[in-house]
Amino acid sequence: MQRRLSAILAADVVNYSRLMGADQTGTLGALREMRKTVFEPVVAGHRGTIIKRMGDGWLVEFTSVSDAVDCALRVQERLKGHDLLRLRIGIHIGEVIFEEEDIYGDGVNIAARLEALADPGGVLISDSTRNSLDGKAASIFADGGVQTLKNIARPVQVWRWKKMDAAFNEQAEAPVLPEKPSIAVLPFTNMSGDPEQEYFADGISEDIITELARIEHLFVIARNTTFTFKGKSHDIPSVAKELGVHFVLEGSVRKAGDRLRITAQLINGKSGGHAWAERYDRDLADIFDVQDDVTDKIVKALKVSLVGAEELPERAETAVPEAYDCVLRGREQYRLFTKEGLANARALYEEAARIDPAYAAPYAGLAEVCRHEWFLGEAGAIDKTIEYALKAASLNPDLPLVYEALGSAYLFTGRHDEAIAAFMRWIELEPNSAEAYANLAGAYVFNGDPEKVHDLIDIASRLNPVYPFYYPLYRGQAYFLMSRYEEAANFTRRAADLNPASPHPPMCLAASLAMLGRNDEAGAAVAATYAIIPDARLGSLGENLPFRRSADLDHLLGGMRKAGFME
Repeated sequence: MQRRLSAILAADVVNYSRLMGADQTGTLGALREMRKTVFEPVVAGHRGTIIKRMGDGWLVEFTSVSDAVDCALRVQERLKGHDLLRLRIGIHIGEVIFEEEDIYGDGVNIAARLEALADPGGVLISDSTRNSLDGKAASIFADGGVQTLKNIARPVQVWRWKKMDAAFNEQAEAPVLPEKPSIAVLPFTNMSGDPEQEYFADGISEDIITELARIEHLFVIARNTTFTFKGKSHDIPSVAKELGVHFVLEGSVRKAGDRLRITAQLINGKSGGHAWAERYDRDLADIFDVQDDVTDKIVKALKVSLVGAEELPERAETAVPEAYDCVLRGREQYRLFTKEGLANARALYEEAARIDPAYAAPYAGLAEVCRHEWFLGEAGAIDKTIEYALKAASLNPDLPLVYEALGSAYLFTGRHDEAIAAFMRWIELEPNSAEAYANLAGAYVFNGDPEKVHDLIDIASRLNPVYPFYYPLYRGQAYFLMSRYEEAANFTRRAADLNPASPHPPMCLAASLAMLGRNDEAGAAVAATYAIIPDARLGSLGENLPFRRSADLDHLLGGMRKAGFME
């Protein structure tokens, strides 16, 4: 019997039993070819020793942790896009015992448990493994939380490979440039010398994004992604490459009393050269003219590619600068997503509506406030959402924000057809809105059309690469309804990683894992849900899920019941 400290890599084929059941000869042939041309040569090239073969899996020993990790990443990169086979890989460093041509110990057991938790095409490593890597190598792994592993006495902190799966749109390579002219608008810099004016610079940037997003013949990266660059120094060609766009717009805003100075420059993402630049010294009352001029100049700078494009959409705005200022400050407060922030936003939007009763934007803002208050548990707020949204639509039926609030309110009051129509109208008005596609995808989940979800989230994720948790959640819920539980588990786990405070990802994750017979993992997801909602019960959890078909709700609740949720 020998004992030593080793890095252990555990790998197995995803869905091996199902693949064998469908095509035994083809699966065995593909597995044999993959072993011969990918797995075993890469292991040998990284000085690994295959200790155990298990039909569809391997245990591999390395004396170097970095060799083990490099090997795992190389294998997964080589298998990306494989027609049939995908692997899960887990790695742990610990003491192992060699006895009679077999291997035992925590090093082996934990690696095997990590492999079972890894995503298809992914690599999951333990905290001790990551701590043994240098800073650069460690930085490519994201925190996967503390996991309770089967038959392992202590919880284990795990780390997931950030480039684990192209299906999550975490681009391992630069995105392909769209065929359309494409642009990212970075948040304009506040040059006013007053941090409290930050909302104004942000508001102008966002309004320019919205106006560009309404042009069908452009491709426009979403605000949520471009604002991740706020306050950071950046190299424009690198930003353009990372986001996959031809051009980047940047600028600055200086506001002093009723006077504005706005600079804007359109930069070629490949060369870094200026395609167009302008400076505006105007009165505050001219702000919409400035935004329209910036949009028009961008379109004209790309006129060769935009021959035959539609006219720039007209927009109805206020003639009272104070009302616009209230809307921008209300928007800033709303995005705090706190009760205090919502109350402040409500007061500011109400003031804007008082100043200019014919201005649609504050009513759309009030609809958004009520919608969020409903999510926080105020039952009557959903009716006020519809009331305010319809008021805004009566003043300006072409305001995209109207249909975000209206579609959500219709969906959660069981008016599925009207919700879908509202979201489709939103896409018609703002064809570059990532959120419009994502909201339509969510409506299709609850309408009983899960097969329509994947393509819509693909579009949303390309427009908004730094996407929120509900993008993978909608995918996961759709795959669950289609009884594709492996994919459902992968995407809902990703959603849970992005937002550990939401109960919806672990609910669907638990149901998916239970349907796969992975009961220990399902139990951990149930526990994660109860950590968020201690008094969660199947009945109460199901009440807030607006499924049109009772069979879909029964399907999900059945999986949750199997996972161990209480009635």
